[in-house]
Amino acid sequence: MAALLAAIPGATAALAATIRVAPSDAASLQGVLDAASLGDVVRLAPGTHAGPLAIRVPLTLEGEAGAIVAGNKQGTVITVTSPGVVVKGLSISGSGSDLSTMDSGVFVAKTAAGAVIEQNVLTGNLYGIYLHGAKDSLARANRIVGIKNGRMSEAGNGVTVWNAPGARVLDNDISFGRDGIATNASRQNVFSGNRLHDLRFAIHYMYTNDSEISGNVSTGNSVGYAIMFSSRLKITDNVSDGDRDHGLLLNYANGSQISGNTVHGRLQPEERWTLAGTRASDPEMPPEADSSVPTANAASSGSMRLGPEKCVFVYNANKNRVTDNFFEGCAIGIHFTAGSEGNRLAGNAFVQNRNQVKYVGTRHVDWSEGGRGNYWSDNPAFDLDGDGIGDNPYRPNDLIDKVLWTSPQAKVLVSSPAVQVIRWAQAQFPVLLPGGVVDSHPLMAPPARRATLP
Repeated sequence: MAALLAAIPGATAALAATIRVAPSDAASLQGVLDAASLGDVVRLAPGTHAGPLAIRVPLTLEGEAGAIVAGNKQGTVITVTSPGVVVKGLSISGSGSDLSTMDSGVFVAKTAAGAVIEQNVLTGNLYGIYLHGAKDSLARANRIVGIKNGRMSEAGNGVTVWNAPGARVLDNDISFGRDGIATNASRQNVFSGNRLHDLRFAIHYMYTNDSEISGNVSTGNSVGYAIMFSSRLKITDNVSDGDRDHGLLLNYANGSQISGNTVHGRLQPEERWTLAGTRASDPEMPPEADSSVPTANAASSGSMRLGPEKCVFVYNANKNRVTDNFFEGCAIGIHFTAGSEGNRLAGNAFVQNRNQVKYVGTRHVDWSEGGRGNYWSDNPAFDLDGDGIGDNPYRPNDLIDKVLWTSPQAKVLVSSPAVQVIRWAQAQFPVLLPGGVVDSHPLMAPPARRATLP
């Protein structure tokens, strides 16, 4: 009967009822959900409604301002098993703490295709929203605050997507817990417009293909965008601002388009590294400094450190196209290693990084495409013909750099006459240069920035 009604235009809306439930009716709330019909709206009045709840009927569960669903600290607060369910406008808290049972604020099962979880506030749950195989599901405009205590490895993610083709995660604000958005074994997903802060990884991709990551903002996380064992992605117009280790990590990420992103580094308190993986409220650790407010005393005492350590870390990632990105203010602009092959880089801006490039390899690699290279802020080039391209190729590294990478203690010799003679000889006789990166068409000015800082 439900399928027949769904096939008749307007039939569901005409027959649907709105059922208002007050906190005093909490004992019967699960019964109301079970007795509801296709398309009904169950509206929770302000106050605290006891969970856990299970939604087995295609309905809308929504809250008036001040409506709270509180779990009993065991299992999941709201479990959705029916397709077409909408959960919106609720404050949800009180999940269990068992990672093995995926205790969540809202758990959307495989049978709940097309579920919509939107405009909720989820606080202190192990996992915020778990899309577990729910095809074409949507998590939108939620505010998710994960577990703030203890170690990140013992917390869950803000939004987890597991084998949920077509799932979308849009315009959420996610903080604390382990990772902001984590996906595994999925495809054709869209993660866009999210703000992610105070996490391990802002977005963590594993074995997820043919998907989009766009317009997200990562602030103050250990890593901005960790893309692993995934292919054919569109990673565009994202921001990593003040993340600690990497703005963008590509580990066996292949055949992807990486364009228009901004990674911005800055000096950060040393405590962000010494307290890695812990929260300030962990009783075994001293309080963590506020990384967003560097103090003059911290800077003068030498306890500040440049982060991210690497704007981009490319490890065994192949056949990617990296264009029109801004990488600025990091200890290393881009680190290329582990046999990464077939990647094309053009139109990027490498600005004021302590070391622009660290290339671990012996091959000669040209980072330009179609007569257009990249902008390098430390390139003292001339452009006598005024075409916007430097008259000479740019080489970010030489033999001395490679020595310093393998033997950092050799830095004490950098200003010695012997080192200066070697560098002069390499400049006069390029054949002496080791294999590595060359930009044969370096840009004289940076391209327009597409992803702006918050």
